[in-house]
Amino acid sequence: MVRMTRLVAFFSVVLLSAGFAIAQSPAPAPAQPAATSAESPEIREFQKIENSWAESINQRDQYGLELVLSPLFVDVSASGDITTRNQQLAQLITLEDKSLHLDQRVITVRMLGDIAVANGTYVLHHKAGSAQVDEKGVFTHVFERTRGGWLCINSQRTVLREDSNAKAKRQSNSEMPFHIPLFTRGDKNPQ
Repeated sequence: MVRMTRLVAFFSVVLLSAGFAIAQSPAPAPAQPAATSAESPEIREFQKIENSWAESINQRDQYGLELVLSPLFVDVSASGDITTRNQQLAQLITLEDKSLHLDQRVITVRMLGDIAVANGTYVLHHKAGSAQVDEKGVFTHVFERTRGGWLCINSQRTVLREDSNAKAKRQSNSEMPFHIPLFTRGDKNPQ
């Protein structure tokens, strides 16, 4: 009987220590969608799609643009205008600015199953009034895999700030690197 009690105690200790060892081991990290490098096949594939998009706009090719944009496409421009695929096609056909030229470069691509998110930079050369303007910015394009290809379902562009504004802001921030809300420097606050 004593021997049986010792055997049960021994197995209990072994099982408890195994349970503690399992509980102490770190949990596996959740899989993160990896951003791909500049040499990846995904970036090359989506750069071809972005090139087709830009060429369609540059050559005013309605059918080429239809092959890139999904019927569900929504675009948010850098100025905040929201347009659909049909509105984009109509704008392309009725475009009066013959100097319009778009160049897009893919920087990263994240693959999320049948959805891909491409981020990159763009330069849009166009007329603003009577002057020619080069609008530089960044974009995010969301693509959906359909029938073996990719169609863009969402686009958002953001204009990059001018360098002169960034320098002025950097100088003003260096003046006061830390801000406490109710305490200010200067004569503005009599407290």
